[in-house]
Amino acid sequence: MDDLAFGRLVRLARIERGWRQLDVGVRAAVSVTSVSRLERGHAGRLPLDTIRAIAGVLEIGVQLLARARARNLDRVANARHSSLADYVAGWIGSMPGWDVRAEVTYSEFGERGSIDLLCWHAASRSLLVIEIKTELLEFGSLLAKLDEKSRLAPKIALRFGWQPRAVSTCLLVADSTTNRRRAAAHSALLRSRLPDDGRSVVRFLRAPGALPGGRVAGIRFVSDPRRGHVRTAFASPTRVRTRPAR
Repeated sequence: MDDLAFGRLVRLARIERGWRQLDVGVRAAVSVTSVSRLERGHAGRLPLDTIRAIAGVLEIGVQLLARARARNLDRVANARHSSLADYVAGWIGSMPGWDVRAEVTYSEFGERGSIDLLCWHAASRSLLVIEIKTELLEFGSLLAKLDEKSRLAPKIALRFGWQPRAVSTCLLVADSTTNRRRAAAHSALLRSRLPDDGRSVVRFLRAPGALPGGRVAGIRFVSDPRRGHVRTAFASPTRVRTRPAR
């Protein structure tokens, strides 16, 4: 969709709701000028965050479609995700009593998806749903999907003969300055769903059931042990600092 067509879509969505450009601006916390520019097809003059804010209040989704001649960007992103998932699966699998299953798909009454890692500790009957992210972006949809997976997890676990006493959830994120900054900017939202910190997650993995309630709901940043090479890092690089030549 080109900028003019997108602008017309925004305008029609606004008119359908009976809103003025001022109403959209207030709800999206942007200027009326920005709303006007977007509707007139001048999206290129606006920051992406502004476009998403305006579209969001009108319930219009905005996604980026990246293309490159030199390489397949989706393949690069998937490789980073797979690398992080493999590392985490090996880490948890090395702890006594844990059984780890990767990419567990589900389809329940219209709810479809895949659990990155589904982990089972038979002795404590603890089930752990792990979501892996190399880059933090859409927090609302991310947490909603994690809630869905956690809710469906006990039923999914029955496929493997697992009958959990408690279900825990964990968001594991590739450690990077950008991801930490984004997490800090949405800390209140993250804490409301994932109140436990990384240390609590590790304590739970080492001794399931030791935490109050026998479960954990937390976020932990995972560093790539292969330090020194940006290309092998789990997180997508955003900027590389170089020392000035002397």
